[in-house]
Amino acid sequence: MSAPATTTAGRPLAGITVVSIEQALAAPLCTCRLADAGARVIKIERPEGDFARGYDAAVHGVASYVVWTNRGKESLALDLKDPDDLALLHRILATADVFVQNLAPGAAGRLGLDSADLRARYPQLVTCDITGYGEGPYRDMKAYDFLVQCESGLVSVSGAPGAPGRFGVSICDIGAGMNAAQGVLTALLHRERTGRASGVSVSLFDTATDWMSVPLVHHDYGAGAPQPVGMQHPSMAPYGAYPTGDEHQIVIAVQNNREWARLCTEVIRRPELVADARFATNNDRVAHRSDLDAILTDVFAKLTLEELIGELGRAAIAYGSVNTVEQLSTHPQLRRWPMPVAGHTVEVVAPPIQTSSDTGYFDPVPEIGEHSEALRKEFSG
Repeated sequence: MSAPATTTAGRPLAGITVVSIEQALAAPLCTCRLADAGARVIKIERPEGDFARGYDAAVHGVASYVVWTNRGKESLALDLKDPDDLALLHRILATADVFVQNLAPGAAGRLGLDSADLRARYPQLVTCDITGYGEGPYRDMKAYDFLVQCESGLVSVSGAPGAPGRFGVSICDIGAGMNAAQGVLTALLHRERTGRASGVSVSLFDTATDWMSVPLVHHDYGAGAPQPVGMQHPSMAPYGAYPTGDEHQIVIAVQNNREWARLCTEVIRRPELVADARFATNNDRVAHRSDLDAILTDVFAKLTLEELIGELGRAAIAYGSVNTVEQLSTHPQLRRWPMPVAGHTVEVVAPPIQTSSDTGYFDPVPEIGEHSEALRKEFSG
């Protein structure tokens, strides 16, 4: 099926049609990545729209999540409890390549859209189910991002000592969406090689617990899971944030003893610390972190951020600045592409994956049901 968008020709997924019953973040982010690669994405929405459209009105009246994850899609408003609308969806699925859904637990099955049944009915169709917990005793629980951050233990290793903290972005939703996009691409490659379509299942909980692998094996087989350490690294030192003399913060990351020696001799001008038994190895430095931090804090407080950057750069020590969102907005490394939104052109973050087929701009976000009339005509019974 050919894609109607003007920017898909020559892109890797040109000619692939994705149908997605999606809401909020995980599934829309998955299909956004596919749309960025040239797929035609038909977004199925309730007549009142994806509820994420009501989260905020930050971008000229359009919700921030919608601007981020719905560019270049077509919106088809359907009432899936209406037999005619459901029949229209099936006519589209009969010619589609991928079906993605992240409805509430059990909702797809009640609509007759169980993935295994769909693949049996449409042998070409790759299916992708994004859920909160997958199968198992928690399968019917609602699973919003923060709930999964807590349930998976992510917050227990985040934040400051004695004060676990939520990640500042919806990291479980984001990770699940990225895993789902990878799974769909893998399934499409499998279909190309074998002629058989397959199903992909991704959950927010599995995504989060995969990221918890290192703390978990420390708990299961080591000396115990790391505790929150704020702006420090739980198992490396010095690796964290320190205040500078001009009220900024700088982050340094020392990965090995060679870098530690350069930091001591070339930056803080304390060569005797190289032979100090408290700091001889990374494990020693972690064990004596408070002593180490006191030394670095004292030295760095006498230097400006610019001076420290110069010293660290000359010594080839990895560093970064602790930036605010305001500072990110003007960051020289930040890549942006223009996008039309509500009659305005806005500059939004460019795709993280760069390819030779990049256009340098985004297609617009559809209004609710913007393409309903055209799609109903295209797939009329």
